[in-house]
Amino acid sequence: MPPYKEQGIVLRSMKLGEADKIITILTQGSGKVRGVAKGIRKTSSRFGGRLEPFTHIDVMLYRGRGALDTITQVDIVASHRNIRDDLALFAAGETMVEAVDRVAEEHERNVRLALLLLSGLRALDARPADPAAVTESFVLKLLSLSGFHPALTACAVCGSAEVRLWSAASGGAVCPVCAEPGSAPVSPDALALLAHLATTDLGSVGTTIVADGRLRREARGLLFGFAEYHLERRMKSVPMLVRTAP
Repeated sequence: MPPYKEQGIVLRSMKLGEADKIITILTQGSGKVRGVAKGIRKTSSRFGGRLEPFTHIDVMLYRGRGALDTITQVDIVASHRNIRDDLALFAAGETMVEAVDRVAEEHERNVRLALLLLSGLRALDARPADPAAVTESFVLKLLSLSGFHPALTACAVCGSAEVRLWSAASGGAVCPVCAEPGSAPVSPDALALLAHLATTDLGSVGTTIVADGRLRREARGLLFGFAEYHLERRMKSVPMLVRTAP
């Protein structure tokens, strides 16, 4: 098979054997790809630090016969090094790439997803005052892109504006009439905050602390409970995000 060239973002890496790594990359043209970087863990590796998570790269690969391709050449477009050098930024970035890794399909083109992740990482690399707000806004946009946007201003079932409860299974905010057993009370301020995060540009949402800690915790709990329900996966990076967030 001939080699192919892509531009993408490194999501994660995993050790393979004594010197290699499996690198997961979200590309613009080929979706999520997994490639072997041979010899990358040797001090003499030609890849150096060019395949670190969050890095925006130009990459050349050979298509493999199985699930893994082979990475032959890498050039950095943007390192996003600031994210790796600050714990709060790192926690925010980890949550972004974990969510993307969950929804992206291997070798299925999704340009909008790739551009959304790139916008999120650029916003974090600018060292915003509130990195967690950038990630929360990012996750809401990711849910919308994936067809799971939560109802925030009207009942997810009937459309009533009298929303007082929250149910991930029902689609978000619900009215008392439509609420299923187990639906939890939700404050209007928490719904308003989530609506603000959902509609604000990633480049500006983190420039100021958007709300007090109590309200942020309520909204964050609703958001990530909803995301984990619909992505069908516990997000391992969320506890670290919570510890570093306002």
